[in-house]
Amino acid sequence: MSDPANSGVPILRLGDVLVTGLLDELDDKAAMAFTEELTQRIVADRATGVLIDISRLELVDSFVARILMELATTTRLLGARVIVAGMRPAVAITLVELGLGLPGVATAVNAEQGMAVLGWQRHPGSQAAGREAAHAPWR
Repeated sequence: MSDPANSGVPILRLGDVLVTGLLDELDDKAAMAFTEELTQRIVADRATGVLIDISRLELVDSFVARILMELATTTRLLGARVIVAGMRPAVAITLVELGLGLPGVATAVNAEQGMAVLGWQRHPGSQAAGREAAHAPWR
């Protein structure tokens, strides 16, 4: 299998979850490269979840909606769950007006909520515990 073309969209791994985001500048070629890169990473990293943050998207069209639906379907077929996080109200309204409700795509208000849906939790006081450990004497 050949290496996918680099889409320029970062894909981070946090445990068994991949975190990525869509940018305004995603054209056909970049979208195809991103889809290939993400699907290969799902398999290679044995990811059980994918969070796609779209909070940077100010506008959406049928092309972006189709990419999201295809990514969600492909991700599910590979055995992972996908959450689209950070949808702006204007984007949601546009999708509804276009008749593109993104069936089968789970959404979350923000990335933190999306990660919680995928099983991640933010532990209160974890930053304080980290600071205490950083200042603890060597033993």
